[in-house]
Amino acid sequence: MEYTVQKLGQLAGVSTRTLRYYDEIGILKPARINSSGYRIYGQAEVDRLQQILFYRELGVSLDRIKKIITDPSFDKAKALAEHRAQLLDKRRQLDLLIVNVEKTISMTEGRATMTDKEKFEGFKQRLIEENEQKYGKEIREKYGDDTVDQSNEKLKNMTQEEYEEVTALEKRILDTLAEALKDGDPASETAQRAADLHKQWLTYYWKEYSKEAHAGLAQMYVDDERFKAYYDKQQPGTAEFLRDAVYIYTEQKR
Repeated sequence: MEYTVQKLGQLAGVSTRTLRYYDEIGILKPARINSSGYRIYGQAEVDRLQQILFYRELGVSLDRIKKIITDPSFDKAKALAEHRAQLLDKRRQLDLLIVNVEKTISMTEGRATMTDKEKFEGFKQRLIEENEQKYGKEIREKYGDDTVDQSNEKLKNMTQEEYEEVTALEKRILDTLAEALKDGDPASETAQRAADLHKQWLTYYWKEYSKEAHAGLAQMYVDDERFKAYYDKQQPGTAEFLRDAVYIYTEQKR
């Protein structure tokens, strides 16, 4: 079956403007343009749009989606299986948050008690799931399942105070990096303070710290576009600057 841009938009629940934009950026081209100049979409395009919307639901950027689905090695069946696994993880996360809210309601009404640890379980689980979805594959390939699982377990067992500390520390790292970038010297006192804060942040998650692993992680921030985008969103070049500062801090050679 074939669809005009308007009918496909109605079918998928997206605007015609969105479909035209997908065409413009090359992520979803119509099968053909008819004699009246209308975009016409076939079954292959319907299936691709479904894949795009699956990825969008999981929070993947359009640039990343384009690279994934235009890759010659793209495996549709494998991608669907991965979507299913991620959605199940998302459902488990929502179930945990629902239970957390129900317990909080019961506590507020005086029908139950709730430990401080229980109050934050849902939020910490959400952070773990988000990190797994965004970076899990690369991190597990680089450091192994045991290391990542231990890191997740440390996060789950954090006290409220520790959780607040590590969240505040992440902001301090970004603020210090922004200040250090003004001088542009990764060996400066401010840049090295940023590297030290980054080390402190890592110790909240890692079972044990090593200079080699720290330097390797900093390099991955540059090599992986998603990490790079996170650090560079306020100022381009931040990821590379942090990498250079960490290499000096850890006395490692690139």
